[in-house]
Amino acid sequence: MDGTGETFTLTIAPKLAAVEATAWDACAGNDNPFLSYAFLSALEDSGSVGGRTGWRPQHLLLSDPAGRLVACAPLYLKNQSYGEYVFDHGWASAYENAGGRYYPKMQCAVPFTPVPGRRLLIHPEAPAEAESLLIEGMVSFARQSGVSSLHVTFLTKPEWEKLGAAGFLQRIGQQFHWLNEGYKSFDDFLGALNSRKRKSIRKERREAVEHGIEIRTLSGAEITRRHWDAFYDFYLSTSDRKWGSAYLNRSFFDLLGERLGDKVVLVMGERNGTPVCGALNLRGADTLYGRNWGALGDFKFLHFEACYYRAIDYAIEHGLARVEAGAQGTHKIQRGYLPAETYSAHWIRERPFAEAIERFLVQERASIRHQMAELATLSPFRQEETAE
Repeated sequence: MDGTGETFTLTIAPKLAAVEATAWDACAGNDNPFLSYAFLSALEDSGSVGGRTGWRPQHLLLSDPAGRLVACAPLYLKNQSYGEYVFDHGWASAYENAGGRYYPKMQCAVPFTPVPGRRLLIHPEAPAEAESLLIEGMVSFARQSGVSSLHVTFLTKPEWEKLGAAGFLQRIGQQFHWLNEGYKSFDDFLGALNSRKRKSIRKERREAVEHGIEIRTLSGAEITRRHWDAFYDFYLSTSDRKWGSAYLNRSFFDLLGERLGDKVVLVMGERNGTPVCGALNLRGADTLYGRNWGALGDFKFLHFEACYYRAIDYAIEHGLARVEAGAQGTHKIQRGYLPAETYSAHWIRERPFAEAIERFLVQERASIRHQMAELATLSPFRQEETAE
């Protein structure tokens, strides 16, 4: 690949172990833990990704003439659409009903993780054309591989716009994020809400701990194997109810604790010394990312306390700018988590099929933005706080 007269090399790494950790992290940066070598390698080394999981690593690497890694992307060959949180099952059915073969496809993403962040990982000292060369190489690799499509999910808005200009179809979704407006305490945050919501949250927090449950927020060395054993049971219980099978295995959580322990924020609830619930978060440079939740039993308001309110407590105490509490859940709005757009970009090989999807996406984008505007009217914040 040529750029400004110099030759850049594009290679594919069939496993992250083939890439130097420091080189990957120099491109990924340290603001989002899910893009780190530690997190992605824990997925592969535990066997949660690779093998027969339906996620076959094909990481894209762009090197300069001196052999230095200047850009990369977490890329996977997939034979199904599970663990993505941007749903294309309908596209797959339509494509195959028309006589095509939708799978395998390519996915540029963090497996099982609906966390927005960069997907085109560019070294801060990379030449200006590195991003364009990475996009060009990704599409070229998809063409050569004969896949039906290439999907870049939960990317940043600037990347979304760049890929749109490169011919990718643009899709949006929504999540619910809490923003720290310089609050000094949880009560300070409550003071920004209308009276009815303020009373409701105080009632929920009070009743959540009336079950005799002690809740602690743990990180780093505070998290022991006992905690991971309990949390994995919670995770399995939730996975069985939602999906029928778990994406992550027990080994992954041990590796997560070993490799990213200082960024793990684990909210655990115990009753009479026995763990009964847990909420897993990871801490970025300015954001707390809520990931998994589970409980052994049905305790009123405990989910809200462990997942949402304790996350807000932590963000305020540590000066973080936001909490991203994962996918779905309009119930988050009344607890201070407001609608936020998410982005994905899609390259479709067959032009007629791409045109049909584009027509659908035009309507979908309008529908989602209308829905978000309607949901914003449900904001619990006092009117003077939201009127602009």
